[in-house]
Amino acid sequence: MRTLAVGDIHGCAIAFEKLLDVINLRPEDKLIVLGDYVDKGPNSKEVLDKLINLYQNHQLIPLKGNHELMMLDASQGRQHKDFWLAVGGKATLNSYAQVSDNNLLDNIPEHHWNFVKNHCLHWYETEEHIFVHANVDPDLPLAKQSNHDLFWQKIYPRQPHYSGKTVICGHTSQKDGCPVNMGHQICIDTWACGKGWLTCLEVETGKIWQTNQKSELKIGDIGDFSHSNF
Repeated sequence: MRTLAVGDIHGCAIAFEKLLDVINLRPEDKLIVLGDYVDKGPNSKEVLDKLINLYQNHQLIPLKGNHELMMLDASQGRQHKDFWLAVGGKATLNSYAQVSDNNLLDNIPEHHWNFVKNHCLHWYETEEHIFVHANVDPDLPLAKQSNHDLFWQKIYPRQPHYSGKTVICGHTSQKDGCPVNMGHQICIDTWACGKGWLTCLEVETGKIWQTNQKSELKIGDIGDFSHSNF
C-alpha cells in the first residue's frame, strides 16, 4: 500500500488527470488531497467530479482548504460571496453550466456542496505523519489547533510538532514550482494554477511526480529539495 499526498489542485483538471495517470492509482493505495480543489484554475467542477468519483471508488481522504471554506461561506451572505468571487470564486462559478441567473451559487449541484461540507476533513493523522492544508501549532494536539493555523497560516521555520510526526501541507504556494522540505515539515503546494506544477508525494519513499496544465511530467525525490527556500 502507498500513501500518496497531492497538493493544491485549484481547478487544474488537466494536471490532475495527468497526475492520476502517471501514479497509476491502485485499490490498496491511500490518496490524501490537501485541500484547495476550487478557484483560480479553469475546471473546478471537473476536479470536484473526479474527487467525488475517487471518494466513492478508492481510498480517498480529502481535506478542506481555505478556498473550500470561502466557498461554503459564500452561501451565507453577499459580503462573503463578494470576497470569495474576488479571490478565485468567479473561476469556480464559470466552470459550471449556467442554469440559474438569479443566484449563480445555485448552479453548483447539491452533491458538490455535500462533498465539500460533509466529507472533507480538517486534518488527517497516521502513525508517522500529520496531513493538513496550511500549518499546525507545534505545541498543540490536532483537536486543539486553530482554524487560522489549519487553513490560513503560511509555512515558516517552526519547531517540529511535539508528536515527532512529519507535517505534510499545502497552501503556501511555491512560485518556483519546487516543494519545500524542512525535514519535519513538507509543503507540496507548487503553484499548479500559475506557472508551476501539481505535486504528488509518495510518503513512504519520498518519490514525487509533478504535472502541469500542459500535461508535462517531472519525476524526482523529496530529498532533492531538502531545506529548499528556507
